[in-house]
Amino acid sequence: MHATAPDASPEPRPGDPATGDPAGSAARRREVARALAALLPADCLLSREEELRPYECDGLAAYRQQPLLVALPRTEAQVCAVVRACHQLGVPLVARGAGTGLSGGAMPHAAGVLLSLARFDRILDIDPLARTARVQPGVRNLAVSEAAAPFGLYYAPDPSSQLACTIGGNVAENSGGVHCLKYGLTVHNVLAVRGCTVEGEIIELGGAALDAPGLDLLAIILGSEGLLLIVTEVLLKLVPRPERAQVVMASFDDVGKAGEGVAAIIAAGIIPAGLEMMDRQATAAVEPFVKAGYDLSAAAILLAESDGTADEVAEEVAALESVLRAAGATAISVSRSEAERLRFWSGRKNAFPAAGRLSPDYYCMDGTIPRKALGAVLRAIEAMEQKYGLKCLNVFHAGDGNLHPLILFDANREGEWQRAEAFGIEILELCVRLGGTITGEHGVGVEKLNPMCVQFSPAERAAFFAVKAAFDPPGLLNPGKAIPTLARCAEYGREHIRRGAVPHPELPRF
Repeated sequence: MHATAPDASPEPRPGDPATGDPAGSAARRREVARALAALLPADCLLSREEELRPYECDGLAAYRQQPLLVALPRTEAQVCAVVRACHQLGVPLVARGAGTGLSGGAMPHAAGVLLSLARFDRILDIDPLARTARVQPGVRNLAVSEAAAPFGLYYAPDPSSQLACTIGGNVAENSGGVHCLKYGLTVHNVLAVRGCTVEGEIIELGGAALDAPGLDLLAIILGSEGLLLIVTEVLLKLVPRPERAQVVMASFDDVGKAGEGVAAIIAAGIIPAGLEMMDRQATAAVEPFVKAGYDLSAAAILLAESDGTADEVAEEVAALESVLRAAGATAISVSRSEAERLRFWSGRKNAFPAAGRLSPDYYCMDGTIPRKALGAVLRAIEAMEQKYGLKCLNVFHAGDGNLHPLILFDANREGEWQRAEAFGIEILELCVRLGGTITGEHGVGVEKLNPMCVQFSPAERAAFFAVKAAFDPPGLLNPGKAIPTLARCAEYGREHIRRGAVPHPELPRF
């Protein structure tokens, strides 16, 4: 995430205002505004520059672009009317929730309409017997659990931004959180979606039953980053709030041993509710901020949560302590109260804002690696810090190998953003070389288009485009995101050749 990084918009397209045709863009804005003004109340359409500027980026502020217009519909009928009008006019359309995304997925198109679903903020129904919640896409993640709490239920996916991020954004990015190891990502907790196609027609995918007739198109929508459908309603799975939960916090004097501890827990057949890892730089940043009680002398700490009945938790906590001691833990603490459990987690949940206290800007990366490679990757990142002259704090969803390096930089210093970006790309390419992926839960957006060229072959990318074309033949929904063109990948390949050897050839391949 960047607070004040310089603009870095993707390549302009013919007909965009970015191509230097202000008169043409002004005329286009008037044409589109007239069409949408006939469909929406006056307070549902923004067109002045000062109104558009707050929508120019999401949480990845390094990539910015003002849209032609912003539409803020209140009803599903209004959403479909806007979509139909944009389809008829050939206008790109980018859906946006709370704007907390970290990959530029909600960055507007210069010649398009930004469709905000912020006003779709109602929880339509909670069924405690079926353990489901039917919500609009603008509902905040945490609000679902708050509404379900009187029934002893909650919504399991819990991104660090759950106080602000919306369910629609979670669906678009297939968000996870610290409890995704046991309870799964968004894709495992959504039963159905309702949404508007690029032609302005409503479709429903999935359902409350265990299986739905026909092809399983729901899974394609989840994590599709707004490229296929404008979601207007979501049916969520709720789970019972556990009787008891405790956190085991373990200190290690070496990051490699901490990584081996993670692998040992999984190998022992233990699936904690959450399994997180933070290196020394991350704990040093967080502890003064939240006073979580972290061991600042440790090279890395692990947080492993057990939940269930009192007997189940007692048995699993004992097993976790045994495995962690055998893996080389130098100190182990177990939360003794609910307040202490929440305090242990508060440090991990506040790692991002804590980084903001240390540096004017920070770049939050998102990649996934095999668990056994955690130590090797952390050591490689230490070498990259020296190479790029930038500090990096490391926090991990260690149980599933999802890493979030926080690269600290100052956008006001010449060249620092460029070094931070190169640092991040090198981490992602290392993830791929080790058998992992370029994203775990933040999505591709515009940020990871180049690393997509490394992750996927031309044939695979062509298959992605085919799916996109099946849902969106004119290519108007969030265009230019998530899937790189063949031309872009060819240029990126040439850049690789110019840069020379692949970095870190000494690291093992898994």
